[in-house]
Amino acid sequence: MTEDLAYLSAVELGARYRAGGLTPVEVVESALTRLARLEPLLNAFQRVDAEGARQAARQSAERWRQGASLSPLDGVPVTVKDTLLAKGWPTLQGSRTVEVAQSWREDAPEVARLRAAGAVLLGKTTTPEFGWKALTDSPLKGATRSPWNPEITPGGSSGGAAAALAAGIGALALGTDGGGSIRIPSSHCGLFGFKPSWGRVPHYPHKSPFSTVISGGPLARSVRDAAVMLNELAKPDPRDVTALPYEKRDWCDGLEDGIKGLRIAFAPGLGGAEPRDAVLQPVREAVRLLGELGAAVAEAGGIIDPLQPLFEPYWLAGFAHTLRQIPRDRHELLDPRFRLLAEQGLAVGLEAYCAGAMARLHLAERLQAFHADYDLLVTPVLPTPPPPVTTPYHSAGYDRWRDAVPYALPFNLAGNPAASLPCGVTEDGLPVGVQIAGPRFADALVLRASRALEQALRWPMPHPLLEARLARLVA
Repeated sequence: MTEDLAYLSAVELGARYRAGGLTPVEVVESALTRLARLEPLLNAFQRVDAEGARQAARQSAERWRQGASLSPLDGVPVTVKDTLLAKGWPTLQGSRTVEVAQSWREDAPEVARLRAAGAVLLGKTTTPEFGWKALTDSPLKGATRSPWNPEITPGGSSGGAAAALAAGIGALALGTDGGGSIRIPSSHCGLFGFKPSWGRVPHYPHKSPFSTVISGGPLARSVRDAAVMLNELAKPDPRDVTALPYEKRDWCDGLEDGIKGLRIAFAPGLGGAEPRDAVLQPVREAVRLLGELGAAVAEAGGIIDPLQPLFEPYWLAGFAHTLRQIPRDRHELLDPRFRLLAEQGLAVGLEAYCAGAMARLHLAERLQAFHADYDLLVTPVLPTPPPPVTTPYHSAGYDRWRDAVPYALPFNLAGNPAASLPCGVTEDGLPVGVQIAGPRFADALVLRASRALEQALRWPMPHPLLEARLARLVA
């Protein structure tokens, strides 16, 4: 987009469309221009559908002209993560093993809801192979880079979504989160990311072995934008037999009610995590603000057991299931580190897998008991600042359990809602996120607390550091 339009919120776009001072055609054309300028630097898109976006924008403009808009998202440019089916577009999941020559005739529920709302889909964003890690690089597309610093990863697995949105390409992004995959890149890129309660957003097809931990959800530049997007994503779809009963409500209701009187626990050592000072300092400042806003804040201990001993076999067994679905003559096309872990998972027995399934139940019970005393739980999003794009994932230098997911994954395993909100920058000028999590089904409460903290933090969009770096990148 042009600099005047690039960071307009989805809510602002809808208001200006309604007033007649701006049209979806102008906004989408500007978005495509910005995409063309920045994509060679970011490598954030698996596929761009410029002509499809232009056609959808023209149709939206006519609806607004006639006073017949489909929703507040009508004409708003949105990107779709390339793990979700989108009619007419191959869903390759970052893998060279997926057969491109298929019909691709179906939308996932999340994508179908966005189309029905009139959103303009710009294209599909990059992901690591099968969304397997908290960095975004793949055999199919190579490394995706952060607009904050091209030598740094935007995180994963919704890394392309976060990189594009942070760079002002589109007003919203659709991601998925199975172990932090919305919250981690949101933290790395200075965005708001929300993982709803499991089942809140219908999903189909359930082909992944991790379907019972994955939630579709919004990456946004404000809490209100995310709530507006959730209004559409949470609508029912009969194809998902695991979805929660549809709660017909406006997720923007109550956003401004504040957090006075809420009981909030701060757990910097959740599950034995050891955050670095560069992360912990801005998160502690955010926690201090929660107290100033009227919440009763107490520091808690580890609360839950360390994740790795309980869940590594469960994780590896899921990779092994994926590997078994891929013809052997294509195994050599896989990300070598994914293949190594998947092959290790072939040795996981039924007893170890069932132990992981039971550990999930016990974790959910522990968190439910904890929330009898505390309304919300606050942690960092990650223990470490964003690492370089060349970082080998799940290695001695960057271990999954130690450095990437100890704060995010528990809420996938238990199905609880959790959000990432930007709260500061490191000495190197890279974003840091604070996580707000709640009991299962308390999505509205997590959004309300996020909105209260967002107002107190006053994080600018775009942040001046990001704006300056983008200006240098495109100079």
